Amino acid sequence: MTLVSIANDNPLIDGRQSARAMMVRRGLQILLDEMRHATLPELVLANGRRADLVTVSEKGEIWIIEIKTSIEDFRVDCKWPDYRAYCDRLFFATHREVPLDIFPEDCGLLLSDGYGAHLMRDAPCHRLAPATRKSLMLNFSRAAARRLLMAEWATGRSFDET
Repeated sequence: MTLVSIANDNPLIDGRQSARAMMVRRGLQILLDEMRHATLPELVLANGRRADLVTVSEKGEIWIIEIKTSIEDFRVDCKWPDYRAYCDRLFFATHREVPLDIFPEDCGLLLSDGYGAHLMRDAPCHRLAPATRKSLMLNFSRAAARRLLMAEWATGRSFDET
């Protein structure tokens, strides 16, 4: 299933995320933009898992950020350790109503309010193997280009009309 559908009002939103998760994501995207990271939400990885947010820093460091909006959301999700093989740094992100002490110490932690986010704990760096980095960067680039094309098509306007 593709993330983007040209039949939706907004082809960049797939509708699987709760309003609270979208609020957390928006705050993260504001912070990450200020940090000059390129961000891509809901990226399907080579193992079939879908990462909530994947970012690439100016220096090419790849982060995966897993968004958790409740204690239960964190406790029932056992897939996040699978993300470590696809990033240099792994983070959790949440909002102020979730206790921060539930998140593992060996992952970074971000706190979002929808208008920005704060880095509560940095993540340790585990450098990706060059072949994995290349594969992930190609996946990131191709997904971003596809979404841009779908967003362009969703406007319903031709280049002559711009």
